[in-house]
Amino acid sequence: MNPQIDKILNYKTISINQKIDRLLEIDANNYTNLGSDSTKTEKELVKKESRFIYRAIRTLDKELGDLFLQHQDK
Repeated sequence: MNPQIDKILNYKTISINQKIDRLLEIDANNYTNLGSDSTKTEKELVKKESRFIYRAIRTLDKELGDLFLQHQDK
């Protein structure tokens, strides 16, 4: 498990929506850092990380997490 994601999930002082926002921010940063010169391996790693993030979101909000996972599979 990514320690940063684990840390966010275990926060006690922020709301579920704030946790989801922070997880999505990590996801957005990962995709933003990909460029046209990124290798196929790098792109696959970001996609795997996204899937992990979406599963983490599903532990907080099942419906939203399922929507992200379904969209990624298309």
